[in-house]
This record gives sequence, C-alpha cells and structure tokens, in this order.
Amino acid sequence: MKSLLVSVALGTGFLLSVGAYAQAPAGSTAQCKDGTYYSGTTHKGACKGHQGVKEWLDKTAATPAAATDAAAPATAAATTKTTKSKKATDAAPAPAAAPAPAATAAAPAAPAAAPAMAAKHTSPTPASQITQKPGGGAGQVWVNTSSKVYHCQGDEWYGKTKEGEYMTEAAAKAAGSHAAHGKECG
Repeated sequence: MKSLLVSVALGTGFLLSVGAYAQAPAGSTAQCKDGTYYSGTTHKGACKGHQGVKEWLDKTAATPAAATDAAAPATAAATTKTTKSKKATDAAPAPAAAPAPAATAAAPAAPAAAPAMAAKHTSPTPASQITQKPGGGAGQVWVNTSSKVYHCQGDEWYGKTKEGEYMTEAAAKAAGSHAAHGKECG
C-alpha cells in the first residue's frame, strides 16, 4: 500500500512538472537553457545569465511579411534588404497585413514603403574613394570639426571627412581637438 501511494504521488508530480514546461508564458520570446523564459522585444541580451537561449519562441515573427497579395513581394524584398535589427523586422509585418483586406492596395502601399526606406542603412564610403579637399600642405592638419579629431598629412582621412578645415597642429590642439588614434603629427 505504501509503495502504491508513493508511485501515485511520483506519477502525479511528474505529470504536473511536464505540464508546467509544456506551455510558455504569454509574450515569451525565448526559452533559456536553465528552463526560464525571456520576454524582451529584441533578441539582443536574451537569457543573459541563464546559460543562453535554448529555443526562440518567436520564429514566426519574420514570416508574416510573405503574404499572398500582390504588394507582399515588394514589401518582403524591401524588408529583406533592411532587416539588420529586430526593429526593422517588427515594423515589416504590420504593412504586409494591412493591404490584404483592403480593396485598394495602392493607398496602403505608399506608407509601407516609407518606414522601410527610413530603416535602410548604408555603409560609409571608404576614404580611398573620397576626393581630398583642396588646400593643406606641410605643417597643416585636417580637423574634423564635428568630431574634434585631427588627421596628419599622409593619413587616409586627411582632407576627406564631411566637415573640416586645415590648420596647424598647435591651433587644432588649442581649439580642443585631439589626434586621430592618439598619434600626434609632430
């Protein structure tokens, strides 16, 4: 009799513990390796201090952009090019879902393109492809006026930043600028 009660108690405990892990709490983004759940809005830093991510629970968040209407391929293509962050992925599904019930797909398509364009990130132009500003010469440094960093003659960014001016190294220091990478020219 005692063994029967123990086995029933263990069986019930097992079933309850399996049921507790079967469903994730509402709004969970990931399940951590230690059994806890993460409910943040981005994947960055998920399950930090909990042995990492075991499984992402929001796998379907990126797939609603591929709807069956005619506007979806354009939206999906724009989303594919711009999804460098979770924010761009979150913004993409809403515009794709809006045109499906609407009779006129042209009107919602215009606002959908604007957020995708705003999220687009372009890489900076390499210094080798930028033409050096006229001026400069011996004893002159190029001061990037927006960052307060000066570049010596022969440096790849000498005369090539968007904002700046040529002046002596002493004048640059007096204006509060500092040498690029801590390397003074003199």
